[in-house]
Amino acid sequence: MADQRIRVLIVDDIPETRENLKKLLMFEHDIEVVGTASTAEEGIRLARELQPDVVLLDINLPGMSGISAVEQIMEVAPLTQVVMMSVQSDADYLRRAMLAGARDFLPKPFSADELVATIRRVYRTRRPPPVLPPTGPLGPAAGRAGAQGKVVAVYSPKGGVGTTMIAVNLAVALQKPERRVALIDASLPFGDVGVFLNLQGPRSLADLAQMDEMDPEAFALSLLSHASGLKVLLAPPRPELAEYVTPEAMKRILGMARTLFDILVIDTTTQPTDTTLLILDEADQIVLVVTPDVPTIKNARLFFDVITQLNYPPQKTLMILNKMDRRFGITAEMVEQALKHPVGVQIPWDEVTVLNSINKGAPLVAQRSKPIANAILQLAKHVEEALFAPQEVEEIRKRSNR
Repeated sequence: MADQRIRVLIVDDIPETRENLKKLLMFEHDIEVVGTASTAEEGIRLARELQPDVVLLDINLPGMSGISAVEQIMEVAPLTQVVMMSVQSDADYLRRAMLAGARDFLPKPFSADELVATIRRVYRTRRPPPVLPPTGPLGPAAGRAGAQGKVVAVYSPKGGVGTTMIAVNLAVALQKPERRVALIDASLPFGDVGVFLNLQGPRSLADLAQMDEMDPEAFALSLLSHASGLKVLLAPPRPELAEYVTPEAMKRILGMARTLFDILVIDTTTQPTDTTLLILDEADQIVLVVTPDVPTIKNARLFFDVITQLNYPPQKTLMILNKMDRRFGITAEMVEQALKHPVGVQIPWDEVTVLNSINKGAPLVAQRSKPIANAILQLAKHVEEALFAPQEVEEIRKRSNR
């Protein structure tokens, strides 16, 4: 039906671009172009009159900056989602546009598939109508008075053991309708969470790290939404930007995130940087990823020596064995004996399933028929039991139903 279509307003000063966008959207059954404008002023007027679901707004319009245009559109049409378009990708400018109210960014030129997918995505994540109970920018759990979300740090003192795979799939497994979960890629400077989830966008951990002050709205604008319902904060897109993610910045980010989410899953780097140590300090639960080989076990022993000196309680660390295969000759019992710490979960070696998952950008935890998926679901259960008392789980469920 017509009233179920996504109503789109196009604002671009180039006539050919406006026509091309209309043609790209012409045959989409669920999208309708309700107007076009060549100037920001005209776009603002039409946004007020038409109240579109989505505005496609070019950043470089004559007479008015894109940021000012976004702000005024949000004033006259507060439920409208604004998607910025530009041939340029100035990170600071885009960040300010997002803070002004824009919900996504399309770099020109873009394909019809990219355009349609972006429109549908921002429409699905549009702000709730003001007549609904206030839920904040991140949904029912946002801004929970006095509540503090739990932090799960996924760590290994050796690279190549599957830490990112574990972090991504654990976060997806923990995401439930009654719970708000965020995944933060702090595996700096070369984070791969975006690749594992097939997500990309102009916002990253570095953008938040550069803010002296942040609020829930600013934090929300830096997150990407995954189809599972998981919210994701990507690592900086370039290695040099990782320098902005200092321990002080990470502490501010975690402080804000704890007020917005029930669980934060953080993928960390192998190197024991000050930022990584800050994350481990802040964590309610450390998932230590070990593989059944002598070098990794040796590094894990050093890790336990360090956290003993830091006075971490033993129950703070949940040790798991990844890539388990009896043919390797090292059993869980041998690892427990060597490290004097119990193995919580054993995740079997399944190279084909893991590589297919990574290459497709699709979490493998959804493949319930696979033993590796069931092992990660078992890991998620262990983490839940460690983080929440039964009454806390019930409170989260009640809050989601309000």
